[in-house]
Amino acid sequence: MTFEEYQKLARRTAIYPNQGNNFIYPTLGLVGEAGEVAEKVKKVLRDDQGIVSEEKKQEITKEMGDVLWYLSQLSAELGLSLDEVASLNIEKLKNRQERGKLAGSGDNR
Repeated sequence: MTFEEYQKLARRTAIYPNQGNNFIYPTLGLVGEAGEVAEKVKKVLRDDQGIVSEEKKQEITKEMGDVLWYLSQLSAELGLSLDEVASLNIEKLKNRQERGKLAGSGDNR
């Protein structure tokens, strides 16, 4: 499945207030779901000595899917395709790598 296919299919399942003119809702959902991924990983460290069982991997994967869904909705609300977001990110990272600036902080390294 491509990002474009995913985004179209995911959009069909989007039900939230003022859809099509509401970037706030998917932004809040995105950070909430990212927090759920972090919680699952934290519990692997706390309870399982950092060893990711197949069951935990599946749980984390489901939460990562939710992150992707909200990222897809936020992209749509901003008039962006996931393909565009992914492509721009790779361009940014490639540029930083070429300049030896992958490490550090901030967008304009």
